[in-house]
Amino acid sequence: MPVLTTDAESETGIPKSLSNELLSETMEEIEHTCPQPRLTLIAPAPFADEISCQCQAPHEKLTITQARLGTPVDRPVRVYADGIFDLFHSGHARALMQAKTLFPNSYLLVGVCSDDLTHKFKGFTVMNETERYEALRHCRYVDEVIRDAPWTLTPEFLEKHKIDFVAHDDIPYSSAGSDDVYKHIKEAGMFVPTQRTEGISTSDIITRIVRDYDVYARRNLQRGYTAKELNVSFINEKKYRFQNQVDKMKEKVKNVEEKSKEFVNKVEEKSHDLIQKWEEKSREFIGNFLELFGPDGAWKQMFQERSGRMLQALSPRQSPTSSPTRGRSPSRSPSPPSPWVFNKASPPSSPKAASASISSMSEGDEDEK
Repeated sequence: MPVLTTDAESETGIPKSLSNELLSETMEEIEHTCPQPRLTLIAPAPFADEISCQCQAPHEKLTITQARLGTPVDRPVRVYADGIFDLFHSGHARALMQAKTLFPNSYLLVGVCSDDLTHKFKGFTVMNETERYEALRHCRYVDEVIRDAPWTLTPEFLEKHKIDFVAHDDIPYSSAGSDDVYKHIKEAGMFVPTQRTEGISTSDIITRIVRDYDVYARRNLQRGYTAKELNVSFINEKKYRFQNQVDKMKEKVKNVEEKSKEFVNKVEEKSHDLIQKWEEKSREFIGNFLELFGPDGAWKQMFQERSGRMLQALSPRQSPTSSPTRGRSPSRSPSPPSPWVFNKASPPSSPKAASASISSMSEGDEDEK
């Protein structure tokens, strides 16, 4: 006969209370083997299907307060962030940095939606899914990348990847027929908000490209892309190439103007220096001239001295008649008066008179001797 068990006993005949204690003790003995955060950045982050969490230890539910205190100590807190990440930019990186630094010991899993899912619910992307996966793998804050992530998180997905918390900005994200795809995550206490980076987004970048389409089309034509690759018509191609030539001419003219301005500035500087030097030399020349030919100049003094000497030489002072000849200095005898000194009051009127005056002067000299 089969042995009947009571409600207090399990199917094995062991009381349920004892069975639960044995089970808890057995589970506590199992160590966590969850992947640890990356410590080195010598390789890109792995994909989830390559390194899935095979840990058999129970993942007890954590509160945000507990996680911020650094518990549990035997495993990292697994934080999940998802998105499209088209044209990966600094706003994406800052959001992932915030998710990574929410708790002292965090393991960041990033889910990236596929092209089919993104085109269905959001729209066409610039980068395909492979490019977007690779962009996330090379972000320093990412520990693991989940390809083909779901648009709406399900309990099965959260359990499969042993996710503790979901990080995203707090703005309600209405999509797929829901006012907020993270509403059930917020109600479960698993949502941790991050802050958006103002002034940068994928939509803003695409808007810039569309707004300046002609500029970028011309840029790529100049870099060697064909009109077919750029989806540009024949007429627009010719227009863009002509505009490129005009821009080149403008650039050349601008360079010539800048060089001419530099040349003019150099000439002005040199002319200013020359004028300054000329003024200094002019002052020096004028000063030297005045010192030499001025009212009290050296030339006047020298002229006066020479003129005095000449006058003394031409009309020397005669000694008195009463003084004896012996009293004169033997080393210095007075020179006889020049026979060519004429009387200023009565100049000779004729050569005969001049000869007569000369003869009389010679006679007078003889008398003095």
